[in-house]
Amino acid sequence: MRTVRMLSATLLTLGLAAAPAAADPWPSASRDGGAAARQAGTSFRTATEIEQGQRARASGSTGDYLYWSFPADTGQRPTVRATVRLPDTHAAQTWQIDVYDGLRRRQACQYGAQTRTAAKDASSVELACVLRTVRAWSEPWANDPLPGTYYIRLTATGVPTSDLGLPVDAEVRAGSKDIGGSAAVDGSLAEPLVPGIATKSEDQREDAAVLAGLQPQDGWASGWWSDRWVWTAAGGVLAALAGIAGYALTRGAGRPARVPPST
Repeated sequence: MRTVRMLSATLLTLGLAAAPAAADPWPSASRDGGAAARQAGTSFRTATEIEQGQRARASGSTGDYLYWSFPADTGQRPTVRATVRLPDTHAAQTWQIDVYDGLRRRQACQYGAQTRTAAKDASSVELACVLRTVRAWSEPWANDPLPGTYYIRLTATGVPTSDLGLPVDAEVRAGSKDIGGSAAVDGSLAEPLVPGIATKSEDQREDAAVLAGLQPQDGWASGWWSDRWVWTAAGGVLAALAGIAGYALTRGAGRPARVPPST
């Protein structure tokens, strides 16, 4: 009985200790990058920088434009998710999340609920946008995603006048999946599309710190290397071995013995 009581008290203590953490659905600033995870910009120029995998939270008003930015490199397929906490009382609202590349071109979503309508008095609305794979190089006329900074814009559209200015809380998170050599193309950009890269000197461009403050953990890819080279080399070796094996099987026993002519 004493053992049972001790186990019960221990479980109760652990439950009470874990309760405050479970009650808060928003990650703390200390775990997600400090001030960058607690605010949002109001334009492209003031977009708050976040890293891939980092959750960012911001408070605003219905009708505001909220902006964040994150780096995406060659071979990655970015995914952006957003959750908007709505006030207790509100009319039906339509929320939309848009993603722009380093040239501020709006990128279409392959799939995901980019636009959703929250019913009257709904507590929250969730949005998602899965982009196409980032390419190392593209034709000038194409609208392909290119490596560099990507901008997230979250806003409500068609909001009734009575709901304008109501407080909301938003949470966004950007991540990506590495597609690999199957999406590799020949060629690469001279520089990633990040703010201010065209105005930097040659020496400053070599400094990673000038690249909008954020870049992929392993640095920007050069564009020429991908796992496609490994598969190409492996295919060449297998083809050579198959040729040798085929020759060995079809060459026979060699030249036939010479038979002296009959007299």
